[in-house]
Amino acid sequence: MEIAEHVAHLDREGGLLADAATAAGLDSSVPTCPGWQVRDLVQHLSGVHRWATAYVLTGNPNPTTEAEDAELFAAVEDEQLIPRFRHGHAALVAALAAAPAGLACWTFLAAPSPLAFWARRQAHETAIHRVDAEAAAGRTSSCAPALAADGIDELLRGFLSRPRGRLVADPPVSLGVRATDTGDAWTIRIEPDRRVVASGAGDADCTVTGAASDLYLLLWNRRAADRTVGIQGDATVLDLWRERATIRWS
Repeated sequence: MEIAEHVAHLDREGGLLADAATAAGLDSSVPTCPGWQVRDLVQHLSGVHRWATAYVLTGNPNPTTEAEDAELFAAVEDEQLIPRFRHGHAALVAALAAAPAGLACWTFLAAPSPLAFWARRQAHETAIHRVDAEAAAGRTSSCAPALAADGIDELLRGFLSRPRGRLVADPPVSLGVRATDTGDAWTIRIEPDRRVVASGAGDADCTVTGAASDLYLLLWNRRAADRTVGIQGDATVLDLWRERATIRWS
């Protein structure tokens, strides 16, 4: 996807999240984020948006300090929380839309450029948490197929291709992912100390097949392995994923 497409999705997803959070109420539990209420979700993403905006606007080449994070993620009173979220979200969209193509700043995943990284990362951060807010409001969510396929690619080639992490297996196992509506496919080989991702759903121990949106939410652990996806092969590989594929920012 192009940067402008990511920014457009970020714009839309943030608005939907604020609407869902308002409908659910700040005291509502978020079933897809155990232990969180909606206020925690909105507070978190509000801070993330301000954190990302700071990089885009300042070109900071280093990770933020604890003191900087404390300020960016500072809690506010309930009546201020959603308006503050909307303001910070709009500021991020505006910053990304106005940023120069040659923007240089800190990032934590491989990308064609820092601007491409921040636009893509914030589009998916916001989309996944929009799903969380809609779950709290009792709604069933879906995502645009192209955005969902792009998000699967970011998850596999970005987050899970990095060293370390709990998703390991000895002996190695492999998981194939095939999106029936977009034609995209991947295979992730889970080894004793790393994960290796290749294009195409080849000869995998387990293959999951379905619409890109359903696979996106499944792999981000926002949806159960229900009838919306097909599972072929050793289902314990998918169980391993569901248990251990946890994501850290950096």
